[in-house]
Amino acid sequence: MMYRVLAIVGGALALAACSTPDWMSFDSFKSGPSLDNVSMESEPPGAEAKASNGQTCRTPCSLALPVDSAMTVTFTLAGYQPESERLEVIQGSGDPPRLRPNPVVVELTPAAAAPKVSKKPPAKKPAAKKQAARPAAPAAQPEPQPMTASPSQPASPWPTNSPPPRQ
Repeated sequence: MMYRVLAIVGGALALAACSTPDWMSFDSFKSGPSLDNVSMESEPPGAEAKASNGQTCRTPCSLALPVDSAMTVTFTLAGYQPESERLEVIQGSGDPPRLRPNPVVVELTPAAAAPKVSKKPPAKKPAAKKQAARPAAPAAQPEPQPMTASPSQPASPWPTNSPPPRQ
């Protein structure tokens, strides 16, 4: 009977060895794509920086971006035109690949204000009534006083008298 139990346990272990769980696989030892930490800055700050791989952050910030190919970062902020910056992969001899430029600095330009379009047609003004032609009475006009400028003060159209004191 003991031999049967050992045979069943041995068969079960052999069968279990054919299907290894994920934690026993050697995939965790494979290296993933190399990453480069890229700083993002904008003027004014607070813009959303979105990389072409989908990562986003609010400036000033930094993103860990893969260095396997070139990518684009687009900066957007309400009231400003969006700006894009292309990141290139730089491979140095003996150095790991890096993305350039780093840091990415972008100056956003204000968006032009769109003119307001009125949906209502402009109101028509009533036609002016024609008045009978009658001679207009000449309005009494004060006589102009000659302006005299002293050499120390330039001529001014405003009165030079000081205002009366307040009570």
